[in-house]
Amino acid sequence: MTISVVIVDDQAMVRAGFAALLDAQVDIQVVGDAADGERAIAVVRQAQPDVVLMDVRMPVMDGLEAARRLLSTSPGAYRPKVMMLTTFDIDDYVYGALQAGASGFLLKDALPADLVAAVRVVAAGDALLAPSVTRRLIEKFARQRPATPDESLRLNDLTPRESEVLRLIAGGLSNAEIAAALFVAEQTVKTHVGRIFSKLDLRDRAQAVVLAYESGLIRPGADPAS
Repeated sequence: MTISVVIVDDQAMVRAGFAALLDAQVDIQVVGDAADGERAIAVVRQAQPDVVLMDVRMPVMDGLEAARRLLSTSPGAYRPKVMMLTTFDIDDYVYGALQAGASGFLLKDALPADLVAAVRVVAAGDALLAPSVTRRLIEKFARQRPATPDESLRLNDLTPRESEVLRLIAGGLSNAEIAAALFVAEQTVKTHVGRIFSKLDLRDRAQAVVLAYESGLIRPGADPAS
C-alpha cells in the first residue's frame, strides 16, 4: 500500500528536496505541497493524504495552528496524521504539536533515512517520539498546570482494565510488554488499545500519553508502569 504525503514548508528548496527523497521510495508518494499553513489546509483537505509533513514556522498561518484546524474535526471525519518539522528543538513547540494532535515531531536536520522511516512510522499509526521522551516532556508541562476536570471526565467511559492499559501506554510500554505485565495475549492488548483510542477519540500513543497526564491519571514524577 502506497503512503500518500503532503509537504508543507515555506522554503521551496526544502519542499523539493523532501519530495525527491520521498518519491524515490517505492511505498511513498508525494501528492501535494504548500508554502504556508492556510494553503496547507486547502491542499490537505483536497488531497486527503495519509501523512502531512508540517513546518512549524511559516508566514500567513504557522504549522501549529494549521495542525489544530486539520485535526479538530468531528470524530469519524477525515483527519490526516501530522508530523511537525522544525529547525528548532524547543519544548514548547513539541508540546503544542502533541496537544494539537500531531503524531510526531522531527528536526529538519535529521538524516534522510530518519525522515523516510518517520513517515512510515506515523503512517502506521504509531507516535514518532519515543514514549520516554514524550513522557519526560509532558511531565515538565504537567507540573505547571493542574489536571482539568474535562479531561478527567473523559476517562469515565473506560473500564478498569482499559484505564490500566492506558497507564501502561503512558509508561512507554509496547503492546507486547503490556501483555507480559498483565499476563494476557498481545491480541487482547491490541483490542483494549483500540477501544481506548475509540472511546477517547485518540489517534495514537503520543496523544494517549498527553491525556494520561492532563487528566490526572498519571501524576508528574510517578512511575506510570508501577
